Amino acid sequence: MYPTDVRYTKTHEWARLEDGMVTIGITSYASEELSDIVYVELPDVGDTVEEGGAFATLESVKAVSEVYSPMAGVIGGANLQLQDEPGLINEEPYGKGWIAKLKPGDTAPLDDLMDAEAYDKYVESERGA
Repeated sequence: MYPTDVRYTKTHEWARLEDGMVTIGITSYASEELSDIVYVELPDVGDTVEEGGAFATLESVKAVSEVYSPMAGVIGGANLQLQDEPGLINEEPYGKGWIAKLKPGDTAPLDDLMDAEAYDKYVESERGA
């Protein structure tokens, strides 16, 4: 099962609202699908991102993948530890492997994201496809 304190996108990002900032990362399912992540291109603090817009790039032994923002806002922080330890995304995707913090213009889009139960069903349907 997936953590219940975050919301999930169909592109396999998670978002956690804390003190007016939204922490974003990729789900454990996405990190398993990518396999060993070897490089992370992080956004710069102050970058503006659109809802659904790519803001980071992950490179794994299998593929290069974009990370998409679940909402519009301004990047308020980036996990610089990932530059030296990109594997944290595989090891702790919901903890030390977070990618960026966003100052959202509006948190309402969080309500449109999936909860843990819905995301689990979504992943199962993708695995079965």
